[in-house]
Amino acid sequence: MEWFEAIILGIVQGLTEFLPVSSSGHLEIGKVLLGVEATDDLMFTTLVHAATVLSTIIVFRKQIFGLLKGFFKFRYNDETDYLFKIALSCVPIMIVGLFFKDHVEALFGSIKVVGFALLLTSVLLFFSDLASRPGRVDKSSGNAKGPRNGISYWQAFVVGLSQALAVIPGLSRSGTTISTGLICGVRREVMAQFSFLMVLIPILGESFLELVGGEFASSSVGALPLVLGFVSAFVSGLFACKVMIALVKKAKLSWFAIYCLIAATAIFIFA
Repeated sequence: MEWFEAIILGIVQGLTEFLPVSSSGHLEIGKVLLGVEATDDLMFTTLVHAATVLSTIIVFRKQIFGLLKGFFKFRYNDETDYLFKIALSCVPIMIVGLFFKDHVEALFGSIKVVGFALLLTSVLLFFSDLASRPGRVDKSSGNAKGPRNGISYWQAFVVGLSQALAVIPGLSRSGTTISTGLICGVRREVMAQFSFLMVLIPILGESFLELVGGEFASSSVGALPLVLGFVSAFVSGLFACKVMIALVKKAKLSWFAIYCLIAATAIFIFA
């Protein structure tokens, strides 16, 4: 991988991480267009995902600090409730990471897989718009206020299942989790924040395990492309996170569904 390819792919990752269009799928498309070898990809993919997670931490630093401050009061308050739900949502993807990692890695490098996954993303986004009509009352609780923090434990777990499924390249993690939450009755503004915070633990955990396991040192991608990819993904992600989270909250997801459908069609025609 050349240094300029790393910068381009890092920017692609940073800009698409916060839109429901699949950053991993666009990375695979970018690698095909640039002619990057598939064997070089997975370590780079993990690193640029970690970069965008770091940008998420910076953007949500006040919320994260508030959650941790409330948690260390050691009583069951709103912050503890929210963190417990995030932890529950991480269980499915941790199971996938521990027991099915090899199967997931085998999916990377196949542009056809990306095409089919983008089609599924398109379908999910379209139906989530139908499910999240203005004025809808959350029926997961016995009153009009809904569950604590706007999301219940069963909703958090179902969203976690969708996050585990979104390890497939081309199946947007943010699109899948937000769509699943909306279909389950979670409000859009609640689901947008929960979706971006719930990914912090699994991606940082995966990056840490690969670091201590020596997989970064054994990567066939050079140190310079890895560093440049990380920096470009972090900078573009920092910009995109602030702008695009607001867009995800307010825009109709069906527009992104149309984009994913067009991208999938282009893959099947030209790949």
